Amino acid sequence: MRSRLGVVVVVVALAVVLAGCSAAPAQDTVTNTTTTHVTTTPAPSSPTTSTTTTTTTTTTTTTPVMVENIEDPKNDTLGWEAGYWYNESISVDRSDGLNQSELDVVVARSMARVEHVRELEFEESVPVEIINRSEFRNRTADRFGGQTDAQRLHQDVKFEALFFLGESESAVQQQQENTASSVLGFYSPSNHSIVIVSDNPATLEMNEITLSQELFHAVQEKTFNVSNYTANTEELHNARDGIIEGDGNYVDHLYEQRCNAGWDCLKPQSSGGAGSSGDGPHVGMLALRLQPYSDGPVFVEGIQDDGGWAAVNEVYENPPNSTEQTIHPEKYRVDEPANVTIEDRSSAEWYVPDLGAGSIDYAQFGEAGVYTMLWYPSYAESQAAGTPRTVVIPYGHFLGPSRSGDSLDLYNYSHPYSAGWDGDKLLPYVTNDSAETNETGYVWKLTWDTEADAIQFVGAYEQLLAHHGAEPVPGAANTYRIEEGDFADAFRVRTDGRNVTIVNAPTVPALDEVHASPDAAT
Repeated sequence: MRSRLGVVVVVVALAVVLAGCSAAPAQDTVTNTTTTHVTTTPAPSSPTTSTTTTTTTTTTTTTPVMVENIEDPKNDTLGWEAGYWYNESISVDRSDGLNQSELDVVVARSMARVEHVRELEFEESVPVEIINRSEFRNRTADRFGGQTDAQRLHQDVKFEALFFLGESESAVQQQQENTASSVLGFYSPSNHSIVIVSDNPATLEMNEITLSQELFHAVQEKTFNVSNYTANTEELHNARDGIIEGDGNYVDHLYEQRCNAGWDCLKPQSSGGAGSSGDGPHVGMLALRLQPYSDGPVFVEGIQDDGGWAAVNEVYENPPNSTEQTIHPEKYRVDEPANVTIEDRSSAEWYVPDLGAGSIDYAQFGEAGVYTMLWYPSYAESQAAGTPRTVVIPYGHFLGPSRSGDSLDLYNYSHPYSAGWDGDKLLPYVTNDSAETNETGYVWKLTWDTEADAIQFVGAYEQLLAHHGAEPVPGAANTYRIEEGDFADAFRVRTDGRNVTIVNAPTVPALDEVHASPDAAT
């Protein structure tokens, strides 16, 4: 890649931030890359972060002191687990990785430290396995096998609608690559165990910061049962992660502060690199998933500052219902998302694919998805040769924290073009030959807080279309055509008060076949 200011930072940080998994349910189909589906074979759930690049500016009020040979308590207590206190020194040889007995010691002390930081008690031990990146990549490939045509097309349409992947690209394959190359560890709620992924191919090294977060997810699941949350779209998954990963990453932040201030913490002594057998992670898709890791910890920090851990615990009874509520914490439990409905006005040839029992047939992206869609072209242009094309949201806007000086707020997802989101729903449409031709369509309806917000979004979306080469279709109001390239299609963008409806089809005549215009003759 080109050495351009911020480019390396965002790629590395996005890959590191998607560092593990918590107990969150699946999104809109079983092909999603970072969740544990509630009705299928357990898989790594929503990824967690090891906020190693973001926690050095905040310091703890006291300096942790390590102590040797501390007497065990008479009864189990916060800050002590399996014979080790949170501030007790341990002796392990990390030069050649950790053997099982050494790993047991590290895990026990880390459990005690999570208890001390978060004030939640472990009721049972958590098995931990360390594997190398190659083994994790093999397991990831097994997980993504067996997708039906309907499931594959559903994912393809979703990420094509965001202008992340063209029709010639596979969303499932890219999700697999993102997971295989980015995850540093995960907690599986189905068997109450943790897997840590080592990027050193020669030695299975432990990063205690990653371990701490996965251990937190274990006690989080046992205490709050978060795997039962409904989170069946990209938007609702990110919203729920506002507390699941927000809490986890805030704990991670506090834990690492203590490591920096005096705790003896195990960190990899070398790096072998994650490695990639494909084209590497897709930054747009990673940025979409990153939002709860950036805004969630700030959301939790504010609640903890106001009411302590008891107030944070109460959030689990009413988790965020939109990414808007964590991007703008003042909207939590105040501004609930609208229930958006789409009338089916398709011809007999076009239909919404059936994804099978337990799966919904639509997608939602939320404020975070709208922002990421409008920002991503600026990242793509930063990587492209030649004269950059005009973009919608400048590249640097995402890189600067939205709250000045806040080390927890990794990236900025708040912009006038996407603020004011009130709800959205996307229905993918296919034909009988879509599995062979990959030609699809969709209807995406977005509701905004005000008509002005809707108009402002339409202006930004038209800029996005123009960026990809769209031209207005003569004689067809609000209709555009991209003639060539990855996103060659027809688009109709209609505004009705606070509602914006985007219809996509392979050709201009097919727009009415996917979703007949209310102006069409009957």
